[in-house]
Amino acid sequence: MAERDHMRLGDLVLDVRPLRESRDFRYLFLARLVSLFGIGFTAVAVPVQVYRLTGSSLQVSLVSVAIVVPMLAGTLAGGTLADRVDRRRLIVWARGGSVPVFLALALNAAADSPQLWAIYVCVAANSVLAGLSATALMAATPALVGRDQLAAAGALMAITAELGAIAGPSLGGVLIAAFGFTANYLLAAAATLVTTSLVALVRPLPRTGPPPSRPLRSITEGLRFALGSRVITGLLLIDLCIALFATPFALFPELAERTFNGSPGVAGLLYAAPAAGALVAAVASGWTGRVRRTGRFLVGATIAGGLAVMGFGLSAGVLWAALACLAVLGAADTTSEILRRSLLQHHTPDHLQGRVSSLWLAQTNIGPALGNFEAGLLARAVGPVAALVAGGAVCAASAAGLAGASPALRQASLRDAGAGDLPDPAPAR
Repeated sequence: MAERDHMRLGDLVLDVRPLRESRDFRYLFLARLVSLFGIGFTAVAVPVQVYRLTGSSLQVSLVSVAIVVPMLAGTLAGGTLADRVDRRRLIVWARGGSVPVFLALALNAAADSPQLWAIYVCVAANSVLAGLSATALMAATPALVGRDQLAAAGALMAITAELGAIAGPSLGGVLIAAFGFTANYLLAAAATLVTTSLVALVRPLPRTGPPPSRPLRSITEGLRFALGSRVITGLLLIDLCIALFATPFALFPELAERTFNGSPGVAGLLYAAPAAGALVAAVASGWTGRVRRTGRFLVGATIAGGLAVMGFGLSAGVLWAALACLAVLGAADTTSEILRRSLLQHHTPDHLQGRVSSLWLAQTNIGPALGNFEAGLLARAVGPVAALVAGGAVCAASAAGLAGASPALRQASLRDAGAGDLPDPAPAR
């Protein structure tokens, strides 16, 4: 295929070659889709149940701590394990281990006096397991599809994330209203069991490359590689641009009340608009694997995200304009994520995929939380509108500055030789 940077209308069509050509990727795709629906059920059930038990928003906020901290530990541990053992087996054990966790939540919910501590323990345990499986899944994907389909695979995985984010919590809320918390957790357990069974059908994915060092030294090796690669370092830094400075979600409740006349449904629209834009961008992502100057498009998408946040801040209470800017933000963020993920996998040797993936996923989990915290602090100091405009401007300026200072990032491409030791994918079936 000729190398080019211009796009035709046909390039916007979602590239489904990974689903068509790789039987194993099809199983992983379906497994992740089912899994995200199950996670979406609990994403609503846990905070709602905690609030009903305690009547405290502080207790509900502690749920986030019980999720983020253990997931970070599971992600870092998963990076080391994914480079030491069969990645398929690690995903099976991690997701399978979540089944009894959801069953324990169901039993606790069915008890006459559900225990708050049991919810926190189960949430923390599931977060560790989720971190393990997410890292192993990201590390396993390149070997299943090959380097030429990394962007397409990333777009397909992005679609599962957006569908799960939109439909999972909505269905979870309906389940709670109709059948209660116990049924919600039982369905999450059933979905996880289906996920585990689908992953078990994937061919074994044993370790490749040199034998790994001891765990602590193994993590250091992954960090040393990431910091020693100008492309990988640039990808991690540009990820922070949008995570830290273009994450305005913590301001939505205040903006809905004060800027958009306090309509109860406005906050929901503000939260839904980025997801809608992200889904459209993922569906129209066929071009991401075909352009030559991948790094430049990545920088452009990140700058677009910053400008969209600025536009949102300057929308002056015009709801349709605000929603349009948030949709652009979601589209830019998803495009940036697809390009970042595929470039990171393309430039990482297979025997380091787990450890490098864990660094990226750890940052992906922590960055938005810090970004929301930063937005909240800035809004308290200068007001939400000024905070949005300043954050978007810093995002766009820092991405442009990083591109200027890092020729390796700017010139990075999915068309170059890459890391070079990726095993061939299984024959098409």
